Parts: sequence; structure tokens; C-alpha cells
Amino acid sequence: MRIREFGDDPEVAVVAGIHGDEPCGPGAVESLLADPPAFGRPVKFVVANEAALERGVRYLDEDLNRAFPGDAEAESHERRLAARLLTELDGCTTLALHSTQSYAGPFALVDTVNPATAELCAELPVDAVVETDAYAGGRLIDYPRTVEVECGLQWSETAVANGRGLVTAFLEATGVLPSEGQGSDNVPVFRLTNRVPKAPATNHEVFVDNFERVEPGVPFASADGEDRVAEEPFYPILMSADGYEDVFGYAGERVGRLADVATRADRGVSATDARQDVPANHR
Repeated sequence: MRIREFGDDPEVAVVAGIHGDEPCGPGAVESLLADPPAFGRPVKFVVANEAALERGVRYLDEDLNRAFPGDAEAESHERRLAARLLTELDGCTTLALHSTQSYAGPFALVDTVNPATAELCAELPVDAVVETDAYAGGRLIDYPRTVEVECGLQWSETAVANGRGLVTAFLEATGVLPSEGQGSDNVPVFRLTNRVPKAPATNHEVFVDNFERVEPGVPFASADGEDRVAEEPFYPILMSADGYEDVFGYAGERVGRLADVATRADRGVSATDARQDVPANHR
């Protein structure tokens, strides 16, 4: 694990390289720190799974982003690393950088939208915010004041460029850099509702676009030519042919815009209850 700190006792952190086959995060951090700006408050930058990055693989023993809180005495490299990383991030507001095979634009993921995560996400240049809630077991976003961002398509230079913009916006939102105030709380918020399993096959295909509503009866994916057809409306999220071994991705529902969902969260209204305020043709 590689760490660069600027100032004493940082309470803001950027984490890259949780997955070794997602080099956009380390690339974005390295680009920024090649000529570091003047930071207005202490901050740290962490490149987490250096061993996996060197090999260009997602992980060595197990997925680091399913291994939290970890165990300092574990045999697994990632489980030990998870424990070290949480120690480094203790008390920090954290941005974690990722990439995906499912969507070319940047979007954010949080455990739940609350006033703190909404304030951060509103300052990020993202197309959407996704609540993972019960589907986030063992992930870094289980922990308070943490936002994950998918920077773009895995291995792409565009994802590196997006990552640099996301890091800069996050540092502005947390007062590390001067803010230009270009954020928006009008982005749509989605909530994961189900995993979408895929059968073992030689060839998988996905026919639909992420964050675009799929109507009942519409074929949305196939395994060796056998179509999967939507039984009820849903929004595809993190859905791709080859991104995961045993699932195409997730089905989700749209729960509103960031500003509205954050307001409801501040009043103690759950995402499920908030969904009732979304017109049926937008769910």
C-alpha cells in the first residue's frame, strides 16, 4: 500500500487501486500529484492493492472490496490489506476510485443517501448516484463518509481523465482545494433492488443500457442465445456481459433526484418510502 500525505493528521482521503485491474484511479492520482497543487487542508492519497496492480489482476486471494473490515492476522493478502486500509482511513471523508465494464460515464455509489453523502455527491461530475444498501456487504462504502465513484470503462484513458476530474471536484467539496461551485443536486438517484444472475454459458450478451428503464416483456440479456426477458420494469445498473462471473449486474429502481432524496433522508424517510413520491412511469 502506497500513501502520500500532505499536512498533519488528514481528515480527507482519496483511495485508488482497490482492484488491480482498474488502473484509472492510480493514473488519476499520479496525474494530480505529478505537480501537486497547494492544498488548503491536510489530505492523503492511498494506492491500495499495489501487488494486484503490478500483476494487472483484480486481486491476489480475494476481492478487497468484499473483504472489509479485514483481519490483520489473516492468511489472505486482501483481508490483511483491508484491515490496514481501514486504519489509514479512520476518521476520514473518503473518495474511492473504480472503473467498470458496464457504463462509460462517471457515477457515484453510496451505502445510503443522507445529508453528508448527498452534499459530497452534489459536487461531483456524475451522471447518477446509486444506493447499494443491503448489497454492499464487505465494501468500503459500508463505512461512514465514504463515496465510491465509477470513473468509466475499465482500462480506458477516458476513465483516467474522468478520475482526475472526480478527484479535483471531491477535493473542492471537502475544502482541500478552492471550490468553483459547479456541482448539481439534480442528478437521478437509483437504488439496487435485485441481483440479476446469469447462467454459465460460452457467450453472454446484454441488450439494454444502464440507467435506462426496461419495460416488462423486453429481452434484456442472453446466455448462449437464450434470452432473459423482464418480468417487471427495472433499471439496469452495473450490468454487462462479462463484468461479473455469476451475475449480469443489478436491477434497480429510481427513487428521485439527489436534492429530494437527501431532504427525505434528513427527515428520516427511507428510500423505499421515498419511491412512493416518484411517478410510476419513472420508477
